[in-house]
Amino acid sequence: MSDNRQSLSDLADLTAAAPVAAAPAAASAETAAPVQPAAPTMPLRQQEIDALGRAYATGRRKDAVARVWIKPGSGKVTVNGRDQEIYFARPTLRLVINQPFSVTDRVGSYDVIATVKGGGLSGQAGAVKHGISQALTKYEPALRSAVKAEGFLTRDSRAVERKKYGKAKARKSFQFSKR
Repeated sequence: MSDNRQSLSDLADLTAAAPVAAAPAAASAETAAPVQPAAPTMPLRQQEIDALGRAYATGRRKDAVARVWIKPGSGKVTVNGRDQEIYFARPTLRLVINQPFSVTDRVGSYDVIATVKGGGLSGQAGAVKHGISQALTKYEPALRSAVKAEGFLTRDSRAVERKKYGKAKARKSFQFSKR
């Protein structure tokens, strides 16, 4: 027990003496060169671009999965080889797809090529939006905070609830008859 107390008092003496010994060295270092500010704790994300100058990302929504490539261009959006006006006929679906660009003020500055499988049109539009958001942050990492604040980087996990046995639908019961 006395050994432990002795070693603790030795440590206290060492820590008390260390700043005194380091003070003259610090004074000479200040005169030699200016002190560098501390580096930021979180490093900035790197730009991820392939050999063709495109950023790739995968988007998901319900049962739909979208593979999305973006590159600088005139704002043309191609989905499964067709123009977005043809593939997504409803204006609301086209609005959903273009939300990441409108939030970041990049409307008409990127060409989008997407392939989508599974689900319906609404789920596919959500998957393309998710993929565009992810690819946009890979192409321009500085836009990540704006896109993330809108919630576009998070996969929308809402899906249809499964049907349970003994029920007409997921929660609806069969009609009850007392007699």
